[in-house]
Amino acid sequence: MTPPRPSTQAPPIVTPAATVAPPVATPPATATPSATATPLAAATPLATAPPSATLTPLSTLENPREPDPHWVPDPPPTDLIFEDGIPLESNRHRLAMNLLIDSLYTALSPRQDFFAGGNMFVYFSRQQVKNRDFRGPDVFAVLNVDGTKERQGWIVWEEEGRYPDVIIELTSPSTATEDLTTKKDLYEGTFSTSYYFVYNPFDPADFQGWQLQGGRYVDLEKDDRGWLWCEMLQLWLGPWQGKILLEEATWLRFYDAQGQLVPLATEQATAERLRAEEERLRAEEERLRAEEERLRAEEERLRAEEERLRAEEAEAALARSQQQAAQLRAKLQELGIDPDALS
Repeated sequence: MTPPRPSTQAPPIVTPAATVAPPVATPPATATPSATATPLAAATPLATAPPSATLTPLSTLENPREPDPHWVPDPPPTDLIFEDGIPLESNRHRLAMNLLIDSLYTALSPRQDFFAGGNMFVYFSRQQVKNRDFRGPDVFAVLNVDGTKERQGWIVWEEEGRYPDVIIELTSPSTATEDLTTKKDLYEGTFSTSYYFVYNPFDPADFQGWQLQGGRYVDLEKDDRGWLWCEMLQLWLGPWQGKILLEEATWLRFYDAQGQLVPLATEQATAERLRAEEERLRAEEERLRAEEERLRAEEERLRAEEERLRAEEAEAALARSQQQAAQLRAKLQELGIDPDALS
């Protein structure tokens, strides 16, 4: 389920005691038929009032400002930067990022209503753009969006206010503090990202995860395999020892609900090729076994045929011998010799 996003309507200005200036009402934007982007200001989340503050109803403020029907909001920024020239921490970080993104596409295939990206900026407020405060999660996923749309970055006001649903940061000693404080607070409070994971590719034990509950992150507990469950993706995240592009390491991988490793497309193709080859060899083995059985049966037939011929030959020889004996006996009798007297 997609988590609720921060309200796009500014609440009344809060004051415990002092009289404050009335808030400026935001009139509806005059949009052209082709305009589709939500104004950037609408994507900026606003802090809620502390519990002790008293909200002053708009109706009690003096001379509330009426909306100007001719007012048009400023257009969202267009001078966005999509590269900062800063490389990833290491080649292993790059491999780990691509591994997660590629296998996530395998896991969710053939769906096209999602987007998975990494090391690309997420733009979410006008002030962020002004301050050049670039935020680029190592890996993130957004569900129920057009996955076929071309994107250089994730621009919230061009995505109907959608923020990442799942974020994974590949941490290191130089980024750990920011990953566990500044970024975590941002993903929790501003993004309202449902699941946040942190993993160190050089230290598999450094693996943590949180789920957003009631607007706050709650620790996820590992199972006996050291895996963490992501309900939104219906996938496990856990370590896997193996080689990726010649680099042997313990990588963070996705596993399906049954605990089966989610393969890369290349791994899947290799597995299918090996499976096909195994089937071919099995069929060839069956063919050879059948041929062996046929040859054995043919050998038995030839042996039986040989026995039959031998028996027929013996029978024919006996018949010939008996015929010769009879002819000899008849000849002796013709000569007046008793054959029996000769024996």
